[in-house]
Amino acid sequence: MTDASGLVERIVAAIGRLVARGETIEDEWTYVHDLETVWVARLRAVAAAQAAASDSGGRNPLESATVTAELEAALDRLVSEADLVTDPHRAIDWLSTLPQATLVALGETAW
Repeated sequence: MTDASGLVERIVAAIGRLVARGETIEDEWTYVHDLETVWVARLRAVAAAQAAASDSGGRNPLESATVTAELEAALDRLVSEADLVTDPHRAIDWLSTLPQATLVALGETAW
């Protein structure tokens, strides 16, 4: 069973690959890295909060093995889709799409 932190780090790695594609557009370099900074921080904060809630006996969406398997499969699918993106402009779009979809899968609000 993978915890929230492990799932989030898979997404962070995929974000890194999207950044590498998106930063090839010179005029978007700063924007691409701003997206990376903000979304990675938010995802890691959510993972830490969920771990703390789980440790304190609070409801954690990842506490059931069945749910964890479903979440892992969903997030693996998201990563696979993100990895199919080859166009740098679409990679930039996915720099917001991937984290928001991940947050929803983790039971958080996307904004």
